[in-house]
Amino acid sequence: MTGNGPLVRPFPVAGPHMLLAYQQLEAPAAGSTSVAGVDQLPRPWDLATCFDPALRLEVWQWLDQVVDWINTEHVWASEGAIPHCWPLHPHLVHDLATLADQRRTAALGLTSDPLEEWHRYALPTFTDRMRHHLRDTCTTDHQAAPGAARRARYRDPIAAQQRQQWYVADAAPGQA
Repeated sequence: MTGNGPLVRPFPVAGPHMLLAYQQLEAPAAGSTSVAGVDQLPRPWDLATCFDPALRLEVWQWLDQVVDWINTEHVWASEGAIPHCWPLHPHLVHDLATLADQRRTAALGLTSDPLEEWHRYALPTFTDRMRHHLRDTCTTDHQAAPGAARRARYRDPIAAQQRQQWYVADAAPGQA
């Protein structure tokens, strides 16, 4: 122990743009039906819904703080550490945003039960999924996704056209 700070760091606090987004979601979450456009409200746990540049940047910066917090407060062995290139892994971005939001929400609980569930289920499940998806990649440098070639073939216009033909044939009268 170096004695250069607290033994346990607090979880990162969401910034003002995120807090506003959460406030806008509170009324619909509480059951109010008077909120128009609720389906268009940004959800900080789903970065793809954050179109406002200031909010989006704030979520990215918050997630960066959360990753540092997880790697410092919850990771002892290096294979459980979230790699520095996590923003280049969409699967990690999606999972991390949800995990961070669940931790933020759990801390608002009036008992320790939500935090216990986060520690027992959410964090280990995330870590296992991350290790499974990354395997031995990105330990020192970011590696290209092993499935990139398969995704490119899927997006190929000829392959897309073939799938559309299959869909049309399947939906044709008399096929059901």
